[in-house]
Amino acid sequence: MPDRLLLYTGATPNGHKVSVFLEELKAAYGLEYDFQAIDISKNTQKEPWFIKLNPNGRIPVLVDGNRNDFVVFETAAILLYLQQHYDKENKFGFDPKEEPDLYSEELQWIFFAHGGVGPMQGQANHFNKYAPEVIPYAKKRYTDETKRLYGVLEIRLQDRDYLVGPGRGVYTITDINVLAWIRFHKIAGIESLDEWPRLKAWYDRSTSRPGFVAGTQVP
Repeated sequence: MPDRLLLYTGATPNGHKVSVFLEELKAAYGLEYDFQAIDISKNTQKEPWFIKLNPNGRIPVLVDGNRNDFVVFETAAILLYLQQHYDKENKFGFDPKEEPDLYSEELQWIFFAHGGVGPMQGQANHFNKYAPEVIPYAKKRYTDETKRLYGVLEIRLQDRDYLVGPGRGVYTITDINVLAWIRFHKIAGIESLDEWPRLKAWYDRSTSRPGFVAGTQVP
């Protein structure tokens, strides 16, 4: 096991969520980490050694060598863990004791993405690009639901630059958690984000950050 952070990951929306945040932490604090690419096309994540880390057999998984090789799986849990332990100045999140309302909003929008955008767009991606047969009903169902969820984000961003935070909001793990999925919108059958202008502006603003760009290059 590592003596610092080690991320087992792949070039997927869920993988990029964590690598983007790690790159943001590197830029903000100089945090270093290692990563190991997992080839999900070969089911490496189902091998016994990986199942010991994550019984669900999914990437990404974080092993924290700074904290007795503590293991964290599920992307939202990893983001919250990293923010708790490595974002000492709360640049990318909120203190539950000092800012309980903002922290609650952070959790609400993280869970919205984790339970909505991720699963629905994941199915849209699958049926639009990877399914072995064309199933029009499935493609329409999941693409339409992904569009509806984008509409929810559009409403939230009506007078905001970011999903949570005082005033017009600040860039946090809440944004990273869902933007990594939106980045793959074309695979879901959504060619353009023009239907949601506020979402598009937020997407362009956030994904042009150097940390975001660097994180999407991992692995």
